[in-house]
Amino acid sequence: MFKFIYANSAMVDEVIYILCGIVCIMTGIRGLKNKKAPIGTFVFWTLLGILFGAGKFIIDSFEHGGAIIGGCLMLLGALTLTKQVQIGEFDSQSEEQKIAYGKKVGNKIFIPALAIGIIAMIMAQFKSFKVAVDVKDGADVFFGFTSAQTLGISSVLAIIIALIITKAKYSETKEDTAKMLMQIGSSSLLPQLLGALGTVFAAAGVGEIIGSGVSAIVPPEAKVLGVIAYCVGMVVFTMIMGNAFAAFTVITLGVGVPFVIANGGNPAIIGALGMTCGYCGTLLTPMAANFNIVPGAILETKDKYTIIKAQAPVAIPLIVVHIILMLLIGFR
Repeated sequence: MFKFIYANSAMVDEVIYILCGIVCIMTGIRGLKNKKAPIGTFVFWTLLGILFGAGKFIIDSFEHGGAIIGGCLMLLGALTLTKQVQIGEFDSQSEEQKIAYGKKVGNKIFIPALAIGIIAMIMAQFKSFKVAVDVKDGADVFFGFTSAQTLGISSVLAIIIALIITKAKYSETKEDTAKMLMQIGSSSLLPQLLGALGTVFAAAGVGEIIGSGVSAIVPPEAKVLGVIAYCVGMVVFTMIMGNAFAAFTVITLGVGVPFVIANGGNPAIIGALGMTCGYCGTLLTPMAANFNIVPGAILETKDKYTIIKAQAPVAIPLIVVHIILMLLIGFR
């Protein structure tokens, strides 16, 4: 089985993306029942499903496939901007039904959520099991799952576990899936778009531009100011990007290397603290939609920024802690 997945890795990835596309298209079809903006909701989710399921085919089959994809993304943005993507009307359970169902299932309801994390962690570490699937240049090639395979397979297994535990009907599962996706809305696109934006920024030399701007304010030999600029830069850029990984490359190259590491900072310690300092920015921004907006939508909180407001009192002191730690242990 592992040799088959290794030999057909791209095809397996595409199957995962096609499954994502099918879920989006089913949500789009359900959107036609909306009282508000049924056409816009249908077009948004159906088009997103096509991009997930057939994006690679479009790129490979058409000369200007990239432009087609870009145009579709702009249309998705326009639909969101004009508020043509709305949450549908769904039957809600009474409080008594929720309590009765909660007593019936109990804490077993957490098993599928835990299963995703546990299965994904095991799959992500699969190379350490040293399962040889090929030989190149006289050395064994050990099998490892791609990110798409890790997330896709763990999610499929988790939903199977959820169906076994809850004994939910297909119609209920389909309705709840559509409801959840509509609640999340266009925020579901942010992780992919922001991840791509980080690559674009790095290729465009944004880090160098930021570095030249910082150099006009911070003297190159000022270690303390360099650390502050690096940590604050990681936080602010993560808040803009919504992703500390995307900010890390740009800010580390533009600020971390010339103003901190060049002054004697240990690259391993500075890099590790810089990344975790960026996560403080993740706690403070709606751009990190999968952390801060999506949970609020699923929990149906009255204020969509409730989670950010709860995290801010922890995140802000942690920024100061990171600056102090970087100065104390980062230059040993």
